[in-house]
Amino acid sequence: MKCPACGELNNRVVDSRLSKESNVIRRRRECLVCNRRFTTYERVEEVLPMVIKKDGRREPFDRRKIALGVEKACEKRPISVAQREEIVNRVERALQMSGEKEIRSYRIGERVMRELHEVDEVAYVRFASVYRSFRDINEFKAELDEILSEKPYQKKLL
Repeated sequence: MKCPACGELNNRVVDSRLSKESNVIRRRRECLVCNRRFTTYERVEEVLPMVIKKDGRREPFDRRKIALGVEKACEKRPISVAQREEIVNRVERALQMSGEKEIRSYRIGERVMRELHEVDEVAYVRFASVYRSFRDINEFKAELDEILSEKPYQKKLL
């Protein structure tokens, strides 16, 4: 692993810990040249399905895109970094468990919306407003009315 400070490859592991779910190992490392400490994460690389975009293009699943969308939706909300990470983990795990080779992007978006709906309704509406590309205030109001009527999120998901 290359040191982020000096680029040296020689380092040692100072500490290793498993995540709560035992699917990620967190390692504290120390560079043997500049003595800077840094953290790395190790996880099993699973084969994830190709994502079919709205325009028909296919691209590999990118966890960072989900994380960025969740981050934007949760901005200035009382949602911890750990909760955000767990949302992304659950979406990724659902994709892995689906066993599908290809999946439409809207199904991933719907799964993210369901996860956000369970955690924070404001974050959910933020994500939905971008994901569903509301054209006017009436579409936005309809989504809010559905939340306010306290109907559970019932879309078919992954």
